[in-house]
Amino acid sequence: MSIAVSLRKVAKTYYRGGQAVPVLTDISFDIESGDFLGLMGPSGSGKSTLLNLIAGIDQPSSGQILVGGIDIAQLSETELAGWRAAHIGFIFQFYNLMPVLNALENVELPLLLTRLSARQRRQHAEAALAMVGLTDRMSHRPNELSGGQQQRVAIARAIVTDPQLIVADEPTGDLDRKAASEILDLLDRLNSDLGKTIIMVTHDSRAAERAHLLRHLEKGELLDTAPAALHRG
Repeated sequence: MSIAVSLRKVAKTYYRGGQAVPVLTDISFDIESGDFLGLMGPSGSGKSTLLNLIAGIDQPSSGQILVGGIDIAQLSETELAGWRAAHIGFIFQFYNLMPVLNALENVELPLLLTRLSARQRRQHAEAALAMVGLTDRMSHRPNELSGGQQQRVAIARAIVTDPQLIVADEPTGDLDRKAASEILDLLDRLNSDLGKTIIMVTHDSRAAERAHLLRHLEKGELLDTAPAALHRG
């Protein structure tokens, strides 16, 4: 199986008031294509920072990150924006939907960066919403949807460009147990049926059980890795 993501000696340091604040130190691991990785660790351990580095939202202070064989640290800002739009699907804890747009328009947003016609964009957005079971909610705005429905809209937006890599930052953190389970079922299907590679940051042990593999961060360092099954029961 091919490697979707490869990290080698990745470090990230922020500077506050001239003082260096190390967030990640010497992170090295690979993620195979089609895998489902869970990232766990206490608050402040660097999980979301690592996710943002892999997704090209932020740049490492040192080290190498290859995604699909591309060294994303070598891309210009313009190239990086185009690469993210084509290859990465983002799912956030608080959905990040545009309140003035309906579900269909929110899902269509990433397609505005493509060369698709208006008709093609609509068809793609409709297909993505159908995939997450929201065909009957396309004209509803976020404030007319439940939290679980808003997250499904966000997932439809993440997959509408057909990215191979989906990064999810606490995707069930703002949901009740039933809605969270539905979202995790959907991520399972995206992984198993469509072969999407998924990297999920979570504090939720029930969410972590859905991952194939768990990695733990503590104070910016990678502690261990284990099959998720070992953490069940």
